[in-house]
Amino acid sequence: MTKDEELSKYLALIEQYKEQINSLDVQFSYVQAAITDYSKAKLTVEELSKTDEGSEILLPIGGSTYVTATAKNTSKLLFDIGAGVVTEKTCEDTIKMLDKRIEKLQQTQERISSMVQQLQMEATEVSNKAQKLLSEQSK
Repeated sequence: MTKDEELSKYLALIEQYKEQINSLDVQFSYVQAAITDYSKAKLTVEELSKTDEGSEILLPIGGSTYVTATAKNTSKLLFDIGAGVVTEKTCEDTIKMLDKRIEKLQQTQERISSMVQQLQMEATEVSNKAQKLLSEQSK
């Protein structure tokens, strides 16, 4: 393999690393958005559990929009357990399930961060090899 071919290989690898890192950054953002969503839901459930039946509440419906509602049964919530299956849960159970989902998402974030760090190290190593090759060619 000639030095030009080797340099082209290194540059292609560096570009691949950049694309993978960008993709992981997007995934990280999606996971962060999900964590934020679950955290808001948890906060809402915590506040709802402190509310007396018949109280007027502001219910968040998304997009910084709220609707006025009357709390009828604040001790039971409907919770999506996956695959479109919804079950009735207590506020306490709902909070526990939300905490578990948040924890799993945080673990996913940690794995993504670790993958990004590994890719950055590998990209730096390849970049150093390319720099070395370039400096040898200019001699």
